[in-house]
Amino acid sequence: MDIKLVVAVTDGDWFKTLRQKPHLEEVNFWAPSGTNFKALQPGELFLFKLHAPYNVIVGGGVFAYANVMPCSLAWEAFGEANGAETLQEMRNRISRYRNVDPREPSDYKIGCRILTQPFFFEASEFVDVPSTWSPNIVSLKTFSTGDSDGRALWDAVNGRLEFRQPTSVSANPAGIVAEPSGLLAGQTLYGKPQLVKPRLGQGAFRALVTDLYDRRCAVTRERTLPALDAAHIRPYSEGGIHEARNGLLLRRDIHGLFDSGYVTVTPELHFEVSGQVREEFENGRDYYSLHGKQIVVPRNAVDQPSTEVLSWHNERIYRG
Repeated sequence: MDIKLVVAVTDGDWFKTLRQKPHLEEVNFWAPSGTNFKALQPGELFLFKLHAPYNVIVGGGVFAYANVMPCSLAWEAFGEANGAETLQEMRNRISRYRNVDPREPSDYKIGCRILTQPFFFEASEFVDVPSTWSPNIVSLKTFSTGDSDGRALWDAVNGRLEFRQPTSVSANPAGIVAEPSGLLAGQTLYGKPQLVKPRLGQGAFRALVTDLYDRRCAVTRERTLPALDAAHIRPYSEGGIHEARNGLLLRRDIHGLFDSGYVTVTPELHFEVSGQVREEFENGRDYYSLHGKQIVVPRNAVDQPSTEVLSWHNERIYRG
């Protein structure tokens, strides 16, 4: 099976910031323009190199998802995983690349390439770019393991990851272990090229759910993006996972009620409001008007809420 690899030119400050944060399970390799990214499918490798004259690959990750979003929401979703210490620092960097005055307020739309299981090489591990890399490339180049350059990149990256020594789960969130199999996140990466299942984090979960629901609340159809949240049906702290079938896009007030058990969604996809809203708060008219409404879910069945986790929320969280 031929696997694609992208080698992208990275911002030096982005790289320096993130290589000092080994605890991160995902990073956002953003582009200053609001263009989407279609060069890879989830599970292929996204590698990054420094700007010329440093023609070396310094790290990478497993490509999970791509979309376009305002930088404020990218910051809210990923925080320091955007490769900046503050939102203002991120905005200043975007302004520099766009060649605009950073003092002018603007919530720039940026292209987000979300990578899971990120890794950053030490200087002694840097990988030279293939000889076919052109100095005129300012963004990225795609390779395939079906070609000699792509296979050489695959082998070089895996050869470096194979011997990394884990210390603890928190210090080694990518799950890279020092065994001959060269495992990455529980899958064999070393040897024959294959897709690596992306392990979604909170930021990737939010971006994915937001897009699957067409950026509209599943209950109210509200589409003011800053007012929407990607809600876990079964909380992560209770054993829920970051995947589409454990998610709903909800208006933020409804998300708060959902997490607190004052509202729920039945396995039949009906929105229900607990009588305790009226009893405890002597209010809730707007919510009761939505009681019994069929929610709107993604078109593809594989992306729709799981009946199992909806039943869990009904039985364990809902105050009905």
